[in-house]
Amino acid sequence: MRALALLLALLFAASPAVAGDLIVQVRTANGAAVPNAVVTIYPGGRPAPLGADRGSHQIAQRDLQFSPFVLVVPVGAEVSFPNFDNVRHHVYSFSPVRRFELRLYAREQARSVRFDRPGIVALGCNIHDSMIAFINVVDTGFAARTDAAGRASFAGVPAGAAIARVWHPYLRAPANQIQLRLSVAPAGRQTQAVAVNLRAPPRPGRHY
Repeated sequence: MRALALLLALLFAASPAVAGDLIVQVRTANGAAVPNAVVTIYPGGRPAPLGADRGSHQIAQRDLQFSPFVLVVPVGAEVSFPNFDNVRHHVYSFSPVRRFELRLYAREQARSVRFDRPGIVALGCNIHDSMIAFINVVDTGFAARTDAAGRASFAGVPAGAAIARVWHPYLRAPANQIQLRLSVAPAGRQTQAVAVNLRAPPRPGRHY
């Protein structure tokens, strides 16, 4: 038995890496980068473990806008909604994933909400109709929001077949989301390009 265990250990040590780094590059059909898209990866078609959520999550109210416009949090996360404006805000969501109301509160005050189900939560302010934002509550440990260059980066994705989902609030697709199949290399870094079609935002020039 000891000899078999030693042989297995040697074989494992000599085997190639079983995970790789992945960059998903999201662009429009004409090549423009798409920030604020949420990319989720499901190795083998299954959610990756979330792990312990020790992060601090917030959507601030500043200059009569929500910041960030899109927030990604794991299932079970608590999100704070601090007000940094000189006016009161009334934050709400009618989304089935999490319905709530944070009634009028003033500058330097904050309220918090826990999100226990995966899905999209659209936010608004009952006082200022121009304020909109989205929380994407994810059920997989591989989830990221694209940066200004349209890139979402992932480290240590298990090699093999995987499903990737790309969501954006203005994406032209059912539920504003597309799905594609990937083959993740066992080592090194690879880039997957994704082209999407977007609707015009409610206010031109914002949130792209």
